[in-house]
Amino acid sequence: QVQLVESGGGLVQAGGSLRLSCAASGSIGSNNVMGWYRQAPGKQRDLVARIHIGGSTNYADSVKGRFTISRDNAKNTIYLQMNSLRPEDTAVYYCKAEIYSPAWPMSVYWGQGTQVTVSS
Repeated sequence: QVQLVESGGGLVQAGGSLRLSCAASGSIGSNNVMGWYRQAPGKQRDLVARIHIGGSTNYADSVKGRFTISRDNAKNTIYLQMNSLRPEDTAVYYCKAEIYSPAWPMSVYWGQGTQVTVSS
């Protein structure tokens, strides 16, 4: 079983920065993708950024140039550096792990979420 624990959310003024962390415990294998998703009230949960264990990344267009995802494979931890925050970035941010193996179907795990609030 894999557990994901997020930290680093909070309240920040527009234009400010926050850094989110997500630490995975348990076996996440040697082929996985981890990422950040966010969900604002009344809206669906959307991709923010994701990173493969090999380092390739994907970003939502709305955060390109402002957010940076990174990972420390030795610590099974990913990070999301969020700069130039906007009120529309306000949401609960969730960490997700997708674990791939030739032996069984893809496994998906979610963290509990961390609130990010950007005031104008």
